[in-house]
Amino acid sequence: MSAPADRTFDAIVLGAGPAGLNAALALGGATRRVLLLDGGPPRNARAEEAHGVFTRDGIVPVQLKDIGLRDLGRYDVTVLDTPAREIRAIGDDFHVRHEHTWSVAPRLLFATGVQDILPRIPGLRERWGHTVHHCPYCDGWPNRDAPLGILGRHQEGHHLALTVRAWTDHVVLFTDGPDELSDEQREDLRRVGVPVVDMPILRVSGRDSVTLHFRGGDRHTLDALFLNPAQRQNSLLPELLGCAMNDKGRVVVNEHGMTSVRGVWAAGDMTGAPQYVMSAASTGLIAGISLNTTLIHAAVRNLGAAFTKSDDEAGDTQPVNVQ
Repeated sequence: MSAPADRTFDAIVLGAGPAGLNAALALGGATRRVLLLDGGPPRNARAEEAHGVFTRDGIVPVQLKDIGLRDLGRYDVTVLDTPAREIRAIGDDFHVRHEHTWSVAPRLLFATGVQDILPRIPGLRERWGHTVHHCPYCDGWPNRDAPLGILGRHQEGHHLALTVRAWTDHVVLFTDGPDELSDEQREDLRRVGVPVVDMPILRVSGRDSVTLHFRGGDRHTLDALFLNPAQRQNSLLPELLGCAMNDKGRVVVNEHGMTSVRGVWAAGDMTGAPQYVMSAASTGLIAGISLNTTLIHAAVRNLGAAFTKSDDEAGDTQPVNVQ
């Protein structure tokens, strides 16, 4: 089935987080005509500061995005504040519907990110990004030397508790039920002075602190709580397009950001790359350069084919070798 093409581009980038912005920046700087579809606020929009960001340490995440969008202004990058709704692969091109418009390009780059799925504990979501965090490298420094809690079980709870312990001596692991820890993991936590509380959590309260409420009236107040939430893809389009997914629901890519679908790249958190601002931006840059490289080689091949056809029409059957 064909789709009308209102506008054509060299590449369409889906998602305007650090990965998508850096991919669009690389492609725009390579003189490509790019469409960037901004699917909404960044995953860390609720965070008060972003840390570990080169030259921008402590910046408000939405301000970082604004700077990234402004940087695209000098290039032939069209930014639309709308997500992709539908994608059709037609011949060698991809037709992308956004709102009531179709745009077409021979290359796609997904940077649509993931959604965090928080435990269903009343009051937890309301404090997400304020006093409840997922990344100690982003929010450990502002909470250094403070009483902190970890919400988690098994390997993930063990690993996060040991990691956060590097910022403070006052860490408690809350497992909200059976801890599912091995004897060795319990011994690790005992050695560094991290107690384990396995009582079910009824709710979370607090404004500038976090209070965990347990059955029987017990409570525990902390400066902040860290957890490693489950995640799902922000967009179903990569999977619907046929991109291979791993057992964790991440889009499978090679070292250049190429997916299993020819002409499609993916970058950032959706690929399972380390989920930091700078690493997401890095994968966007790598994927953008890889995408552009294929456009360069495709143009050379097309030029070779055109020369060959011209020579054939002139009666010269000598092949044209294009390296």
